[in-house]
Amino acid sequence: MAEYHDDLRLAHVLADAADAATMDRFQALDLKVETKPDMTPVSEADKAAEELIRKQLKRARPRDAILGEEFGVEGTGPRRWVIDPIDGTKNYVRGVPVWATLISLMEAGETGFQPVVGVVSAPALGRRWWAAKGLGAYTGRSLASATRIGVSKVGRLEDASFAYSSLTGWEERGRLDGFLDLGRAVWRTRAYGDFWPYMMVAEGSVDLCAEPELSLWDMAATSIVVQEAGGTFTGLDGRHGPHSGNAVASNGLLHGELLSYLGG
Repeated sequence: MAEYHDDLRLAHVLADAADAATMDRFQALDLKVETKPDMTPVSEADKAAEELIRKQLKRARPRDAILGEEFGVEGTGPRRWVIDPIDGTKNYVRGVPVWATLISLMEAGETGFQPVVGVVSAPALGRRWWAAKGLGAYTGRSLASATRIGVSKVGRLEDASFAYSSLTGWEERGRLDGFLDLGRAVWRTRAYGDFWPYMMVAEGSVDLCAEPELSLWDMAATSIVVQEAGGTFTGLDGRHGPHSGNAVASNGLLHGELLSYLGG
């Protein structure tokens, strides 16, 4: 796994640069925000952070491909960096501090591209999480100042804390009844949204989370952090990894029950 140490260090360097760029424009009164064709917002900070990451990757890893939310895919090959410059743009443009830059390296294998490195950096919260294949999951200020994290041991649904993003997505996809039944079955529900509930699953402060519609760049980094923390990350269809267009994450002990309410 030695090769992933260098890639993980590079991902931290990229996150440092993105943090500086995004924090510089966070809560700026003259922040420019546009609406994309899918009716979601994009700010000048989203574009600037992704451009910055792409430039550094082209210098440091010129043979690797890059896939980003704002500028698409560039390059080919068995290694692909996947970037969400600001996960939680709606929070970002409203001054809510719950947003993060997501950076992942994916490698081609027998089951397609799978994440091998992931960094989730939330500078407005003063938090960062990361993981690499076979190396575990961590949180801290830097590689040199880190604490290893792990999922909870909660084994009963009635004792579990469940996090989600919103009700409307489940309703739009005809899954609201199962979602509400799950909410009644668990101990506690909270709507944290975006990257944060996955990191809390990895840390063990939340036991379950799910979202009905996501893109690869929303999940690549978060999925490996959850998995390396000992958890399980699948789609609603039960397929492991970040490829189903939606996400279900848990401490592993409750994953089957979680899918019984939301999957199918």
